Amino acid sequence: MSKEQLDRLELLQGTLEMMILRTLLFGPTNGYQIAKVIEKMSDDALQVDHSSLYPALHRLEKKGWLISKWEDSDTGRRAKSYRLTKLGRKQLLIEQSKWDRLTSAIARVMRPA
Repeated sequence: MSKEQLDRLELLQGTLEMMILRTLLFGPTNGYQIAKVIEKMSDDALQVDHSSLYPALHRLEKKGWLISKWEDSDTGRRAKSYRLTKLGRKQLLIEQSKWDRLTSAIARVMRPA
């Protein structure tokens, strides 16, 4: 296993969905671009595997947190574009609040006063 592979972080269950919702706040985009934005924003510490990404996108769509439609991409190929719904925006606020509480609790355990 390379150092780069060792340095990559594993995602906690549910965090990918939260990051997808956050990424879509910037506007509608396709799955490939969602993965690239998450990787770039994490300074490449997080690698989004497509075998995890697309099932997560489908789950979010089923929950009504995003919608999708097929569009022509910049390269002329058809790509599914995902857009955050009003319900998805509300859910993102809930997920961010949970995340803040979780990371704060973990920090208290890992770095006690």
